Amino acid sequence: MAEILLIADIHLSPANPQTDTFAALMARAAKADALYILGDLFDYWVGDDQPLPDAIGHTLDQLSALPCKKYFQAGNRDFLVGQNLLDRIGAENLPDIFPLSYRGETILLCHGDTLCTDDLAYQAMRQQLRSPAFRCDFLAKPLAERIAIAEGLRARSKTESSSKPEDIMDVNASAVSTLMQTQGAKVLIHGHTHRPAIHRLVDGGVRVVTGDWSTHGWLVALNADVITLERFDSKNTEIIDRITLSETSKTARETTR
Repeated sequence: MAEILLIADIHLSPANPQTDTFAALMARAAKADALYILGDLFDYWVGDDQPLPDAIGHTLDQLSALPCKKYFQAGNRDFLVGQNLLDRIGAENLPDIFPLSYRGETILLCHGDTLCTDDLAYQAMRQQLRSPAFRCDFLAKPLAERIAIAEGLRARSKTESSSKPEDIMDVNASAVSTLMQTQGAKVLIHGHTHRPAIHRLVDGGVRVVTGDWSTHGWLVALNADVITLERFDSKNTEIIDRITLSETSKTARETTR
């Protein structure tokens, strides 16, 4: 069985097409069993009629050509991805929380923003933006207006994030514990926080956070019994941390706040 690759927070944009880094990922993914995109493939997405520069179009063509299975899970920046885009890249849409069955274990996959429950303002905005009423109203607007709104929201988010305490923009440990216990999972993999690490939890579970692609590419690989967190670019790959599934039953250290 070949490896399974998971990525998040690529943030493709005209200013950041990730051409070389994505090409390195494609070379590896061509030999994988599956590629999971856990949200924020794009810096923003205002509907499947959003125009794309040639560089990003080429990236999507590479995704489409991959022989492995591809799965897409919406993030906070690209939750308006629709069926046309999914068809273009040949990906299956996943729900916000997806239990992946792997070697007899349940591995939970999510973007991660739903677990940042201490950020009450963000959660309120998320609820509004994800409502069917907002989606219907927003997608009915002219393309230029939608782009202007998205760029305004991005600017507002950067301003607000710079003034928020760091801890409320991370996941809440109790929310993580509740989700994993409810789903009967020992492993959780997510993105969103841009804080790549493998966390050994006090109850024996594991929380794996993949990084954002601002300076390097990041991925999580499932290969037989081993989970690795890796940083890479067009020339090199570095394993930052690793853990085996058998270790997920052992108690380790992560304090609950």
